[in-house]
Amino acid sequence: MPSTPLYKRILLKISGEMLAGDQDFGLNPTVLGSLAEELIEVRDLGVQLGLVIGGGNIFRGIAGSEKGMERAHADYMGMLATVINALAMQDALERRGCYTRVMSALRIESVCEPYIRRRALAHLAKGRMVIFAAGTGNPYFSTDSAAALRAAEIGAEVILKATKVDGVYDKDPKKHADAVRYEQIAPMDAFKRGLKVADATAIALAMENDTPMIVFDLGVRGNIKRVVLGEAVGTLVTTPKPAGANV
Repeated sequence: MPSTPLYKRILLKISGEMLAGDQDFGLNPTVLGSLAEELIEVRDLGVQLGLVIGGGNIFRGIAGSEKGMERAHADYMGMLATVINALAMQDALERRGCYTRVMSALRIESVCEPYIRRRALAHLAKGRMVIFAAGTGNPYFSTDSAAALRAAEIGAEVILKATKVDGVYDKDPKKHADAVRYEQIAPMDAFKRGLKVADATAIALAMENDTPMIVFDLGVRGNIKRVVLGEAVGTLVTTPKPAGANV
């Protein structure tokens, strides 16, 4: 394995469901601890890390609206769920000696800082992990969109989207044994084919800012570090450079 990171600043997007482990709901301390140790290993390589964590293990706004709740109200509840996950991740990291800041798009000063871009950049420069909570602070936007937005704002070189599958497939690999995994795909191609890479807003933001995305399996221990070191893990979602263009 190479020892020099390919990326110096990354935005890691983790679904809330990942924090539940084998449970259907809530937080699994073992999963949090294992993830914290992996993140610290990456930080120790000299990589600056920003994190966006979903809230699906507690409450998903879109699910609430589908059951009759007013959409904006449900989305704000989902944002608060991401704050809970961010605080849990912060606790797991800091108990292992890693300085961390939670920055919320909703103002909850009693438990976390308000999101201010320049302050986030200062934290990253000082080697602190920054967990961006409460999405974009607006209803109707997913945490995928929040990840793409924060990645652009902090100048992240790549968005790492941690999932339960080892990349992007042409169809659901859990339902189809002949599903084929892409090593690389253009974001617009993925969108046109209806592949579940990210929502349209997140894809558009990543494309506009020329930010590549890597979709990979968080369930394999060490995968975050492998991706950061440049190993071919998961699926690279990026627009191919024209022949002869400067890379």
